[in-house]
Amino acid sequence: MTQDMSSHTRPSQPGIRLHVDLDGDLPPRRNTKIEAHLRVDVAADGAPTDLPAVELAVIIAVDVAESNRAMVRHALPAALRALPDRISFAVLGSGPEPVRCYPRGEDEWAVADQQERRRAAFVAGSLPLHQGGPRPAGYAAWAAGSRALLTGRPLSVRHLILITDGSSAAGETRLEEELDLCAGQFTCDVFAVGTNWSPDPLLALAERLHGTAEFVEEGLGQAITGAIQRLRRVHTPQLPIEVTVRPSVRQVSLNEKAPRPHRLGGLPQAVRPHRWSFPTYQWEEGTRDYLLTLVTDADDDPLETELQFAMVSIGDVHAPVVARWHIPQQAPPHVSAGGDSVRSLNATAQMRSALRQGLVALQDHRRDIAEDCLGQAARLAVQFGTDWVLEEIRGVAEIEDAAAGRVRLRPVDTHTLGPMILRAGSRPGGPLITAVAARPGPRCGECGHAAGSEARYCIVCGKELL
Repeated sequence: MTQDMSSHTRPSQPGIRLHVDLDGDLPPRRNTKIEAHLRVDVAADGAPTDLPAVELAVIIAVDVAESNRAMVRHALPAALRALPDRISFAVLGSGPEPVRCYPRGEDEWAVADQQERRRAAFVAGSLPLHQGGPRPAGYAAWAAGSRALLTGRPLSVRHLILITDGSSAAGETRLEEELDLCAGQFTCDVFAVGTNWSPDPLLALAERLHGTAEFVEEGLGQAITGAIQRLRRVHTPQLPIEVTVRPSVRQVSLNEKAPRPHRLGGLPQAVRPHRWSFPTYQWEEGTRDYLLTLVTDADDDPLETELQFAMVSIGDVHAPVVARWHIPQQAPPHVSAGGDSVRSLNATAQMRSALRQGLVALQDHRRDIAEDCLGQAARLAVQFGTDWVLEEIRGVAEIEDAAAGRVRLRPVDTHTLGPMILRAGSRPGGPLITAVAARPGPRCGECGHAAGSEARYCIVCGKELL
C-alpha cells in the first residue's frame, strides 16, 4: 500500500474549491460509464510563499557515460553551489550499481551550508560515471537506490532528479515493479541529455512518480536549480482525493489531465470498501483538472430517478456526482455519460496521444500512420487553440489545412524525435475548462457524514439532508 510521503507537512490546509461537471442523464443499463470532470482550485490562503528548505530531501542522480562527462562537467557543480541552506541532499554517480558519491563516509545525507556546497561541488568534478564493464540494470536500479535513501529521510518533500543519457544497461522489465514500490515514497523529475536514450521509460518514471521528463540541450544547471525552486513552491506535499461510491459502482478510475497528465493509482480502504483514495503530490497554488470515471450497473431500473453515484472529497471539501436515470426510446447496451467539459478533457487527451503516436510512428518509419495521427493532432490543436502542438507538428511536417487535419510529412532525422516525444507525453498544460467552484457542503444530521453543497441525500445512511 502506498504510504504517506510526508511525516510532517505545513500546518494549514490550502484553500480548496471543488467543482464537478457531467451530463446528468443516464440510460439504466449494465456497464453504464459515467465520466465527470473535476476541477480543483487551490489557494495558499496566507501560507508562506516558499516551503522551508529544511523540509526537502533531494537526490541528484547522474546516469551518464564517461564519454559524455562534458554534459555535466559545469552544470552539476553550479547546481550544487546554488542549493538553498538547510536542504538535505545526496549525489549519486554511476558504477555497476548507483554509487553514493556525496556525502562521503557514513553519513547518507548532507545538509546544505556554505561549506557543504563547496565540498559537494568539488567532489562533483570527479563524479564516477559509466565506463566499460557492468552497468546498472536500467532505470529500475536508479529508482531502487533512490528509494532506499529517501525512505530513510522522513521529510515533507522527497524528490529524485535523474540526469540520464540512456547509458545504463538493458533491464527495464523490472521498472514497472519498482515503480509500484516507489509510488508514494518520492517524486521524480527526469532530464535527458544526449541522443541515445529511449523516451518511454523516462515518461513512465515521470508519470508514475508525479514529475516531468524533458530534454535538456543547454542550461542543465539552471534546469536542476529550477526543479528545486519548484519543489519549494509546494504548499501541501500530499493531498489525497477520496471517492466514495454507491455499491452498484463496480469500477473507479481517476486521471489528472492538467497541468500534467498522470494516471493515478486508487487504494480501496479496507474498513470502507466503497471508498477509494487517490494520492496526489506537490500541490501548488493553482488549478488542476481530473477525469473521474465510474462504471455502474442499473439492471434496467424502470424509475427515472436522480441518484448520487459518488462523493468526491478533498480535505474538508466535498462535492457529489449526481445523475438521473433516463429511459430513451432506444439505448445502446454500453453507454457513456459526460458533459461538455468531459468531452473537452477527452479530446485534449486524444490530441496529446495523437501527437505522441504520430511522432513514434515517424520514428519507426511508418509514415502513413504518422501522417494520420499528426493530422488528427493538428485538427484538435486548432479546436483548442493549442499553439505548441502546432509548432511541434511544423517541426516534422507542412500543415496544409489544420482544421481539416491535413499535413504532409517532410524528411526528418528520426534521431531528433526523442525530445519531441518527451514533450508530447510530459509537457505541462494549463487549465482546460472555465468552471465555477463549489463551496463545502453540509453534514448529515443522522450520521454526521459530510455531503456536497448540491447533495440531497446522504451517501452513507440515505437520509434526506435538510
